[in-house]
Amino acid sequence: MTASYQPIAKVSEIRPGDRKIVTVKGKEIGIFNIKGTFHAFLNRCPHMGAPLCKGLIIEKIESDAPGSFRFKSEMVLRCPWHRWEFDIASGEPVFDPSIRAKKYEVKVKNGTLYCKV
Repeated sequence: MTASYQPIAKVSEIRPGDRKIVTVKGKEIGIFNIKGTFHAFLNRCPHMGAPLCKGLIIEKIESDAPGSFRFKSEMVLRCPWHRWEFDIASGEPVFDPSIRAKKYEVKVKNGTLYCKV
C-alpha cells in the first residue's frame, strides 16, 4: 500500500505544547505542536509497545559530568512505561541508536494538517 497524505486535524485543534491522537488507516497516530511546528508519531513505543504519544514532552538534558547538566532547546517525547526518550524533531532515540520511533511527515495546507500514512 502506497503512503499518501491524509487529513488528520485542523491546526486550531492543537495548541502549542499540546497533542492530539487520531486514527488514520487503522493506525493510531499522535500529532504534536511544538512551538508552531507539527510532528506525528505512531502511538507505539518501539521498545515494548507502550502508548508512546501519551508520554511527557520535555526539554532534552545533556551532561558532561556527574552533577552537571544543562537543558537544550530540543524537545523529547518520553515513553510513559519505561521512560525511553525520542527526539521529537527526528524520532531518533536519546540513548539507544538501534531503536527509532516511527515518525510521519506532516504538512499544513489551508489550516488543515495532513499526515503521510
